[in-house]
Amino acid sequence: MLLAGSVSNTQSGIRNSIQAMHMQMELMGIGNRNVQGFDKVGYQRQDAVVSSFAELIGIHAISEATDDRVGRIAKTMNPMDLAIAQKGYFQILNKDGSIELTRDGRFKLNEKGELLGLENQKVLTQGGSPIVLPFMPEKAEDIKIDNDGKLFVFNTQTNKLEYIDTIGVVSADGKTVLAPDIKQGCLEYSNVNLAQEFLEMLPYRKNFDANRQLFMLQNSALTSAIQQLGAS
Repeated sequence: MLLAGSVSNTQSGIRNSIQAMHMQMELMGIGNRNVQGFDKVGYQRQDAVVSSFAELIGIHAISEATDDRVGRIAKTMNPMDLAIAQKGYFQILNKDGSIELTRDGRFKLNEKGELLGLENQKVLTQGGSPIVLPFMPEKAEDIKIDNDGKLFVFNTQTNKLEYIDTIGVVSADGKTVLAPDIKQGCLEYSNVNLAQEFLEMLPYRKNFDANRQLFMLQNSALTSAIQQLGAS
């Protein structure tokens, strides 16, 4: 038995040039989103992943992978701001019941004593339940959160810090991070390096320009051929 196989690309040159330009635009789009996310709290850089036979598949060959390295941590002096100094994510419960993973630690308390995210999502404990304080602190500074995520509140009646619960920090696959190294009074900004993004976009732009010039040449030659056929 004889087995034979091959991959054949019979697409026209113009179509190949257009497809290549589409790919370069998609790759530049990923870089542009990273640049736009530079100053966003909790934003994680996206890496472009190009699969095999991209010249045949086109933009469907491009996927994105999350760069989970820790970003820039800055002090805010707000006790309700938290940053994770290790890899991992806070768990927040959306209004539709879905659980979202985020590194955005801009938290707040409502009148019920619930710890909420920026868009009023409920912050979850290690056990997966919403964090609710049994009593309201007089001021935000009465809330203390250690590196392991253990939340304490100063009780003015007993003059003691009382342990409430532990803020849940998990990996991307949902496993508990035992030593998240949480920084209270800090926020983590993106892990985007602007110089790296601009350098990586340079070859995409050059390839786009090269394919654009090739498209224009092929289009001009095809137009001339059609005109000559029409004149004969």
